[in-house]
Amino acid sequence: MNTMQILSVVVFLVVMAAIVTEKVHRTVAAVAGAVVLVCLRVLTVDDAVGYIDFNTIGVLIGMMLFVAVVRNSGLFEYVAIKAAKIAKGNPWKIMLLFIIITAALSAFLDNVTTVLLVGPMTIAITGILGLNPVPFLLTQILASNIGGTATLIGDPPNIMIGSQAGLSFVDFVLNTGVAVVLIMIAVCLCFYFLYGRKMVVEPDKMAAVMKLDEKKSIKDHSLLVKSVVMICLVVIGFVFHSSLGVDSCIIALASATIMLLIGKQDTEEIVLGVEWSTILFFTGLFVVVGGMVQTGVITTLGNALVAVTGGNTMLLMVLILWGSALFSSFLDNIPFVATMIPLILAMQTDGMDVSALWWALSLGACLGGNGTLIGASANVVLSGISAKHGHPITFARYLRVGFPMMLLSIAISTVYLLVRFH
Repeated sequence: MNTMQILSVVVFLVVMAAIVTEKVHRTVAAVAGAVVLVCLRVLTVDDAVGYIDFNTIGVLIGMMLFVAVVRNSGLFEYVAIKAAKIAKGNPWKIMLLFIIITAALSAFLDNVTTVLLVGPMTIAITGILGLNPVPFLLTQILASNIGGTATLIGDPPNIMIGSQAGLSFVDFVLNTGVAVVLIMIAVCLCFYFLYGRKMVVEPDKMAAVMKLDEKKSIKDHSLLVKSVVMICLVVIGFVFHSSLGVDSCIIALASATIMLLIGKQDTEEIVLGVEWSTILFFTGLFVVVGGMVQTGVITTLGNALVAVTGGNTMLLMVLILWGSALFSSFLDNIPFVATMIPLILAMQTDGMDVSALWWALSLGACLGGNGTLIGASANVVLSGISAKHGHPITFARYLRVGFPMMLLSIAISTVYLLVRFH
């Protein structure tokens, strides 16, 4: 390794250590890491800016603004009460219902959008029942990343893979979609034994939920109608944005702009509703990871992964699956996927059947995001929402649940791929 590579790795490890130990706020750690890379001339300012994924940043800001306006209509409280009444106030049934809703929405919406919609609902209903929302939010983080793996548009790595490999929406449903169903069944069983059996709600609180009138939670009927219409349009926009050749950030920012114009809310209050510390955290982290991309560290790691297989496709499939999962637990999965795609295309050119490798990369990169609190955008965003409502989710607490669940999902994926392509 040359000097620049060593510096990029050291800065990355120091930033990760600061985040894991929580000695320094994660936003400060990420931004400081980015600044150090520029000061050490590992990256120029232009290079650093180039590694910031403005599409992700745009989606984050756009949907945070959008949700901040919609929230004032009372829609989330309405849906939360309605869902709780369908579950008859049973905490496990509510958790399971929200898991299914989150996974299903994440298959068609951006994961961040999904958790921004479902998170406030969860906090509202657990508050009514007097329950700690953290277990509910943890299950939703996992469900959002698992659900997003199922389709072409559910997660950015899938969009990249589908584009480069010429894979369709149906291809993803028939391959990663099947694996996701199996994983969701296993994960829900784990959640039942982990949380479901232990949650108890007093009968009077369950009865109180059943007596609630969800219609009374509507604060602004006009805004509610506008919100429902706009949510439908946002869903359509995200489903078809790749076909229309429009970036997802444009859909998000356009939706936010329209809601700000027609919602007639206090703009300053809405802007303050954006999790700006989360935005800065992602910005800094993109630059820190970019340092390793720029110096060739990630490319070297990818090449090593391919070299150790000796041309065995099944072994390579398993290594790509587990390697991408472990990398994606700590690194942003987009640079890793961007590095692996040319390597797989090169093997295809050499005559190797690489069909299994695409699905290994997709499952590993998307499901790997569940490994740690910084593994995916949804993790960071929902943990930020939880902290804002007085229920912080620490890195260590998430790790105790997320990492074992990630290992379970990758183990199931391994068996599925071996049976599917053996």
